[in-house]
Amino acid sequence: MDIEQLEKQAKATAAKHVINMLQRPGQLEKVEQYKRRVTRKKVSVEAMLKTTMQSQLDGVCVGLSQLSIALQEIQEIKSNLMTVNNLLQDLPELVKKLQSVRSQNRQHSQYMTAVDNLKNLFSVPESVEKTKQWINEGKLLFAHHSLSDLENSRDDLLYELHKVPNQAPADKILLKAWFEDVEAASQLLEKQLRLVLSRTLNTVRKEPTIIVTALRIIDKEEKKDVFALQRQKQSGFIAPGRPKKWKDMVMEVLEKSVDQRIEGTQVEERSSNKMWLVVHLELTRQLLLEDLKVVKTLCEPCFPPHYNIVHRFVSMYHNSLSKHLEEIISYGLEGNEYVSMLSWVVNTYFGPELMKHTDLNINTNSLEPLLSRKIINNLQFQYLKNMEDNYTEWMKKTLQTETNDWSAGIPSEADQEGHFHTAAPVIIFQMIDQNLQVTKTIGQDLTDKALILSMKQVKQYGHLYRNAIVEFKTRHFEDRSQVLYFTHYMITIVNNCMLFVELAQQMKQHYWRSDLTNNESSIIFSSLLKTFQDLRDEAVQWLLDEAFLDLESHFQDLITAKWVSSSIPIDTVCVTLEDYFQDYVHLRAKNFEYVITEAENLVARRYISALFQRKISFRTHDDRKAAATKIIKEVEQLKVFFSRIAPKVAERVDTPFEAIRSLAEILKSEDSEIITLDIHTLRDKYPDIKEDHLFRFLCLMGDLSRSEIKNLVTFYLDRKDQKTNLSRSIFANIVL
Repeated sequence: MDIEQLEKQAKATAAKHVINMLQRPGQLEKVEQYKRRVTRKKVSVEAMLKTTMQSQLDGVCVGLSQLSIALQEIQEIKSNLMTVNNLLQDLPELVKKLQSVRSQNRQHSQYMTAVDNLKNLFSVPESVEKTKQWINEGKLLFAHHSLSDLENSRDDLLYELHKVPNQAPADKILLKAWFEDVEAASQLLEKQLRLVLSRTLNTVRKEPTIIVTALRIIDKEEKKDVFALQRQKQSGFIAPGRPKKWKDMVMEVLEKSVDQRIEGTQVEERSSNKMWLVVHLELTRQLLLEDLKVVKTLCEPCFPPHYNIVHRFVSMYHNSLSKHLEEIISYGLEGNEYVSMLSWVVNTYFGPELMKHTDLNINTNSLEPLLSRKIINNLQFQYLKNMEDNYTEWMKKTLQTETNDWSAGIPSEADQEGHFHTAAPVIIFQMIDQNLQVTKTIGQDLTDKALILSMKQVKQYGHLYRNAIVEFKTRHFEDRSQVLYFTHYMITIVNNCMLFVELAQQMKQHYWRSDLTNNESSIIFSSLLKTFQDLRDEAVQWLLDEAFLDLESHFQDLITAKWVSSSIPIDTVCVTLEDYFQDYVHLRAKNFEYVITEAENLVARRYISALFQRKISFRTHDDRKAAATKIIKEVEQLKVFFSRIAPKVAERVDTPFEAIRSLAEILKSEDSEIITLDIHTLRDKYPDIKEDHLFRFLCLMGDLSRSEIKNLVTFYLDRKDQKTNLSRSIFANIVL
């Protein structure tokens, strides 16, 4: 360090410090005070410096002292190492001198081992025979004790031979040959232990001590295996037959026994009993329940805790049963066997009837599914496919029965309320309900799939039903004399369609989950309802076609010269319809009201169409007034008629006969201004009336020129409000 430089820096720092302290005149009075403060600080710093230096000097002294001691110790170690080196110089010579001693010691050890095992050496044949006798007599502990003595003698002798370098192999071969029967006795004992363990579940009920004895022997052998493996690591010697791994043999025997017990529950085949699978699964359930009870109550106290025997048995039964069921499934299932298998696997096995039984209450969380998800899905797929095939077959038979009844001319049967129907809807939905009840016992997921499938099949039946009805209807209208009860059959069909709708809604209430709102399900159900509602509407039209075919000539006579002076056409219409309506009472209430409503609409359309046919022209106002009065009278006659037939239908405000009355009011108007107002009112009430309709109707007024009629129609119809939402009325269905 540069002392002079440091001194200069210190002086410069001190000068700055003094300048800072004496910047004002008043600070000169405190010079003494500053001086004393600096003096005290200087004394303190000097004391600290002295202390630091003293501690540094003390440390240096201690370090020097330790270095001196270390040097002395190093010299001492060096001297000792030299002494040891000098002593080791004579060691090779000493080894040579002691070689004979080592040989004598080795021979002495072998002789001692031979002496200790001399008794066993000479009594090997006798001991082996005695061991075998005890094994055959079931005295396994005595047999194992004797076998252990023989094996210990053999292993000790072989180990001594192993320690001798360059030992001739002949000695080992001779010794192994002498003890050859010992290995045979060991194998015999293993065979006997296997036999005992294979009967564990039966033996443990009567003589549990036999199982305990076998397990004690196996545990002893496991310890010997551990010792043999440790000695092999240390010396490279392994005793013959080691390791025996008898504990693994225990699990192997128990697994095989479990497999045999499960396979033994299949006592029948499909060819001898159609319920073979149900019987087999029930026997399997009973076997598992009884066996696991025995395991939990009797086996657990007999087996050492480290065997964890209850869990091991549960796993063995579970795995064995899983393989057995997969094997059964691989051979193929039929019909209701899919249901039996799914229900047993999903519900019975893990339910209170087996694993959750009060006597067992086994924790199944650690168990894999009894059948894989792939197999379960395949079973469900096959089951649903069979269900679909059954639906197709049953529905075809049901439809064939329906069509056969139509062809045979068998009268329709009425229920207690007098309504015509067939058993088809009930039969189909009973079949569906039975299937859904079965799937409900298996699981909600399968029930949802079956429900969707059922809806699709009922919808498909609706299409087949319609095709058959169209064919039947077409054949009938080609020759109406062939089918005697066409009206009855159509009434039955109309009732059946609504019954399908009602039963479908009931099915939805029973089986439709609140969270089943996916688009596919909703679309299918809506489509199902629409299929039968549309078919009901079509069937009603075909039913009325039958009646209106008889009235065609009478509708043709309306608004003609013949009609002006006669009430026969409308009277005949009422009488004929009333005759048909006598059969319509066999319709269900809603269907009857719908049919009467459609009949009203159809009569009104035919009447209005007659007004638009221009078959007559009224030349004077009096003629028009008389015709309008007659039209209003006939409208009232029709309203009274329909009111008498169906009072609820007649009460509706939007009756189509009001349109006829409105036209009649126009017909009896005196001048063009009133006609204009009436047309305006008609257009407001029936905005979908067409220009052609008005033109043809106004042509009945022979006292109006063709140009006047065109002006009346065009002026008002061209001024329609485009923002008005046109509602459909009876005029929308009138096509000229």
